[in-house]
This record gives sequence, structure tokens and C-alpha cells, in this order.
Amino acid sequence: MNKELPMELDDSRFELENRVKNLLWTVSGDYGLDMKPDVSLFLRSEAIALYDGIKQGAFARFYDRDMMGMYLVKKVFLQADEQCLTQLAQLCIEEAVGEKICQESPGICSIQRKACEDILNQEFEQMCAPGNVFGKLRAAVLRRRLEGSSYRAEKKLQELTDTVAGAAGAENTMDLIRLVDKLYNRLVDPSFEAVHGNLEKVLAVSIKELTEYPWEDYLTEELYEEALESYMEQLTGNMTGLEDRAVTESMEEERRKKHKITVLPPEVLEKAHTYVELNYGKTYLTETEEKRINHLMCRGIHGDCSLYFTEGILKNPVKRNYQYEYAVRLRNKNIWLYHDKHRIVKHNIAELTDTLRKSLTLRAETQTVLSDRGMIVPSRLWRIGRSSDAKIFQRELKADAADFVVDVLIDASGSQMSRQGEVAIQAYIISEALSNVEIPHRVMSFCTFWDYTILHRFRKYDDPRTENENIFNYVTSSNNRDGLAIKTAGHSLLQRQEEKKILIVLSDGRPYDVIVNRPNAKNPQPYRGNTAISDTATEVRRLRNLDVSVLGVFAGEEKDLSTEKKIFGKDFAYIRDIRNFSRIVGRYLKKQLETE
Repeated sequence: MNKELPMELDDSRFELENRVKNLLWTVSGDYGLDMKPDVSLFLRSEAIALYDGIKQGAFARFYDRDMMGMYLVKKVFLQADEQCLTQLAQLCIEEAVGEKICQESPGICSIQRKACEDILNQEFEQMCAPGNVFGKLRAAVLRRRLEGSSYRAEKKLQELTDTVAGAAGAENTMDLIRLVDKLYNRLVDPSFEAVHGNLEKVLAVSIKELTEYPWEDYLTEELYEEALESYMEQLTGNMTGLEDRAVTESMEEERRKKHKITVLPPEVLEKAHTYVELNYGKTYLTETEEKRINHLMCRGIHGDCSLYFTEGILKNPVKRNYQYEYAVRLRNKNIWLYHDKHRIVKHNIAELTDTLRKSLTLRAETQTVLSDRGMIVPSRLWRIGRSSDAKIFQRELKADAADFVVDVLIDASGSQMSRQGEVAIQAYIISEALSNVEIPHRVMSFCTFWDYTILHRFRKYDDPRTENENIFNYVTSSNNRDGLAIKTAGHSLLQRQEEKKILIVLSDGRPYDVIVNRPNAKNPQPYRGNTAISDTATEVRRLRNLDVSVLGVFAGEEKDLSTEKKIFGKDFAYIRDIRNFSRIVGRYLKKQLETE
């Protein structure tokens, strides 16, 4: 194991993920490629983690990742052993791309070599255990990579190693699939073809059949709402590795047990602000303003926290580092999705605008009422001295249609990564509609890194409509301390002069912040579970008691819906389909606009 790497990955996960992603994108040449790096591999060694990312990028460049993934899913559907099939795919993929990437970029050779050495050092005993055919085959492939074609294993094993080495000549994905299928049927289950059918039968399995299959039983982590998509992502993420996943998971579990609470030494904390500035952009507050707001907000359960206010790395970068380039790529990705759904988005904006405009028009209608002042009504003069209802005047009441202000607060934690573009579009729809009817509003996102809760402001209350495009700068990362973010947004909202104040929170109902504390911290418990839910719900209720209308727009997985209900009560919207977004959100805003 690389002793120089810290066991505490949570405080550096963001940086490590982006480091691997940059390698992946560089090798693949596709900056739109959406893959989730396995940061836990850094527990094994830096080389293993980096080489895994390099190989994912290389495979996506030379072959069809989705095609290979779909083959694996269909083979497992027909009762193939998932573990054995994946291991064979891993070995063949290594041979298919390993030599190619070294020839193109000699600098990768040293990373590849170190990764192979580290895997052998860490797993050699398990690989060579009696009866472990796959382990011995893996060891042979790794040793051949280190020693070259001159390496010779025992006769039977050498034959298998040579067959795997044939993957280097695979001209396309189908060639690679044929080889993996052949090896599986020969080495793992010689009766597979007779019982379940040949490769043609495997590939003929329909999407309908796959969708109806209970893939949940195979999942170790739910990454997406659909089980099939989640399982395929899991398989495709694993098929490029060479390491034993069980060893990695064991090391990760051991790390979690030993490091439930991460305590940062003072010298690391001194660097925290600089790191946040480098990766999230300069703050727009003065030092005095920053201290004041932190003093007001960071109390109680948030006593060890800090707030950081920025307009983002794209607007106010310290320098154009890898994180700046990463933010550019994600902005482009958000914009591409917007263009892909342009018609739906425009329709939603128009529909929500129309709803708001009608409500404001209705509110602005003049109403004549009897009063004790105003214009005299001659027909009521007789009531003087004869009736307790002595109102003999009338005056016109005109509601102020402009007496509204809105805050839009977006959860920008890492759990939103798979929905990033959709969430950005939702916020953009709201902002465009509010701009169209000239209701002042602010849009911010929030996430938590180390002890900093970062509030990224996309537009100020009175900004022109052109500033709405900044919402596409929305980037997800790290954790989320929802209670502190809502408390802070509500504080500045309450400073506004408008009578009717509305806060819209776009979140996934999963407040969670791994504990990264100073020595002798006041709050040694992680911000998660009931603690986090209760704190967030308390802040929502507190704002409502101060006459702020709070709407939760749920942008998460259905299993977290109950948490969202606990936080927001009846005032939350569950958006299953973006086409219904304006109708659902509009219904709530209409109620607020038409209520005195």
C-alpha cells in the first residue's frame, strides 16, 4: 500500500475524483464522458487508482463501452456467473488496451507497471491459493505485463494466458465480446451453450426482458432510479479494473470503522480556505462581512462550521487550474442538455410565466370597499346617528403586484451528480419565469467541503434576465449541510422589504455532511440521519413561522421521498417528469401570489 496517501479519503475525495476524471477525459478524448471514478482505489495505491481511470478512458476511446456492458448484462440474465464473467472481461480488456495506450503515451507505462506491481504485492497470496484458477490467471496476465512476452507459466495456465493475450488483436468490440464469451463457455461453464444458447441467443435478449428482471438483488449501491441502468453502470465500472474488488471493499470498510470521525490537524486547516478559494472561486464578501455572517449563522449544531460566499470559479477564479477546466466542461454539459430539451424547457417557461402573470393581474385588480374615510357616499348619509355601521365613505384598494421576492436554493452536493443537468434546467425555468414577470429573485446553490458550506450565487435579486444563464455554471460536489444553507438563505431573505417572501429549495432529501472537525471540536457527531433531517426541518419551520413561504422541490430518488416529507411537510413538489415541472411548481406559486 502507498504509505504516503492518507487513509482519510473523505476530505480529499473531490480533488481525487477530478484528478482521475481529467486523466480519463484526456485519454478518451471525450470530455462529455460521464463516468464515476472509484476513489477508494487510492487506498490500494495511487497507481492502481490512476491506471483504472486511464483504462476506462482508453476503453471508451477504442471500443464501445455500452455495447460491452450490455453483453455482460445479457449474459448474466441467462444465468452466467457475474463474478467470473466480469473477471474474464477485465483480463481481456487489459490485453486489448494496455499495450495500445503505452505505445501512444510512454508516460503511462510507469503508472501501468506500478499498478500491476501493487496488485501482485497486495493479492499474490489470494491469487495463488489452491483451486483459484482465476486468481492464477490474473497473476499470470499481470506478470506477463511486467516481464514481457518471454514470461512462461505452467503449461495449462500458459494456454489460457495466450488465449487472453489474443484480445490485443481485437479490432472492434464484437471481436472482444466473442473472445470473452468463448473463454467463459470453455473455462467456467462448458454446458452454457447447450442449456442457455450461444452468443447469438445471448445478444437477442430484449430490453423488455432485462427491464423486468430483479436487478436490485445484484446491486451493491443504487446510483440511479432504474435498477437495470444502475446494474449496467456497476458492471461497466468494474469491467476495466484488474484488482480484486473484495480486497478494495474490505480496505474501505476497515477505513470507515477506524475513521468515523476525521480530525484535521491545524496545519491542514490553515490550507483549507486557500483550497476552497482555488476550487470554488474567490469570495465576494470582505473579511469583515464574512466574519459577521459566520458569527450570526454558525452556531449550535453548526458551531464548528464556516460559510463561504462565491460567484463560482468560472466568474472569479484564482487561476485556471484543473478544477476551472472541469467546471467549463460541466457547464457545457448542462447547456447541451438544455439544447437537447429546448422545446420542453421553453414550453415550461411560457406556461409558468403565464400562470404567474395571471395571478399577478388578478391580484392587481382594484377593489372598492366601504371605509371611515375616502369619497362620501350620499346614499349612506342616513346611517349617521341611526346605525352602528356608520361607514359613509368608500375607497379603492389596489394590491401591490410587485410586493414579492423569491429565493431559489439548489442542493449542489455530489449525490446530485447524475441529475446535475436536469436540476440546473429546473432552476433556470423558475428564474426565467420570475424574470418575465419582474419578480425580484436570487438563485444560489450550496454544498459542504471540509468545514466550509459554500454558497454559490448565480444571480442577485435585481439582476437583469441575462444573468440567468449563470445557472448553467451549476456544479455538484462533496456533501450538503442543508440546515445551515437554508438558515443562511432565509436570513438574507428576511432583510428584504417585500411583504411576501418565498424560498424554493431544490434538493434530494438527503442532508449529509461527513464530520471533518478541528481538534477538540464542539460537535463530534456527523451531520447525517435523524440529526440532519431534524435540523433541516427545524430551519424550514422557523422560516415559516416568520412568514416565509418555503417550498421543497424534490429532485432525488423515490426511496428518499419520506425524508423530503419530514423536512417540508405538505409543501413540497415531486417532479417525476420535467414536462410537468411548470404545472406543479406553478400551482404552489399561484397559491402564494393569490393569498393575502
